Amino acid sequence: MKKTAFSFVFLFTLLSVAAQETATDTVKHWTKKGNISLLFNQSAYNKQWLGGGTSNVAGNFGLNYDFNYKKEDVVWDNKLILAYGLTKIKGDDQIAKTDDRVELNSLYGKKANGQWYYSMFFNFKTQMDTGFDNNMSLISHFFSPAYFQLGPGMLWKKNDNLSVNFSPATAKLIIVHPHFTEFGPSFGVLQGDSTRFEFGASITAYYKFNIMTNVSVENRLNLYSNYLNNPQNVDIDYQMNVIMKINKYLSANVAVQAIYDDNSIKAVQVREVFGLGVNYGF
Repeated sequence: MKKTAFSFVFLFTLLSVAAQETATDTVKHWTKKGNISLLFNQSAYNKQWLGGGTSNVAGNFGLNYDFNYKKEDVVWDNKLILAYGLTKIKGDDQIAKTDDRVELNSLYGKKANGQWYYSMFFNFKTQMDTGFDNNMSLISHFFSPAYFQLGPGMLWKKNDNLSVNFSPATAKLIIVHPHFTEFGPSFGVLQGDSTRFEFGASITAYYKFNIMTNVSVENRLNLYSNYLNNPQNVDIDYQMNVIMKINKYLSANVAVQAIYDDNSIKAVQVREVFGLGVNYGF
């Protein structure tokens, strides 16, 4: 937990520096904006409550930060996503992790014609804290697993809220600590190995729109096919983030993520987080 707290302090320091640079940027090639949310959930029952239930308290931190560059025929879009959540159930000594994400997306494009760009994209995903299964066995920790994708392609970008990037030659690297593969495969990495290399095609789409005033929906979709092994089994990663602003500082947030990767588990993984809390844009 100390490492996690230190990570937050370090990231906030970086963001503060970035915000100061934005204030003094007179060239205006960079556009920087971010959103920080702190969501809280709490349920309490006294011993006379006959309907059943267990008292609990939960909290979630979220950061969504964009720093984009545009000059003449060049665009460079970058997005940093952080999420971390904990819950405590009354009578349980353990504090359970409910959310943990670190993701960086970078997409560089040089205009080819109209709304089309020659592109190069990079994606990195990992987590900050240790993870346990229902039996309290360690199954993950910081940088294990870690996912990297890199590849050239073509970008179609209508505006900042709608774009699709296709990369037919994408390299993908998965890293896990050797102790997770000592007795069998883990996250697609074979037993006894610490890395898995894949080469295939990637499609990344982004779409953000407003349902109504103060209600925005952000969608991200990544599809990946590995040429080297079962290319018909497409990896899917879909993320949706709904922000419902109550006022300048309060909002209700809904985050949904669905993942299918048959190398990790032959089932759809679903994560959903909902909460009411403090929301700050910068």
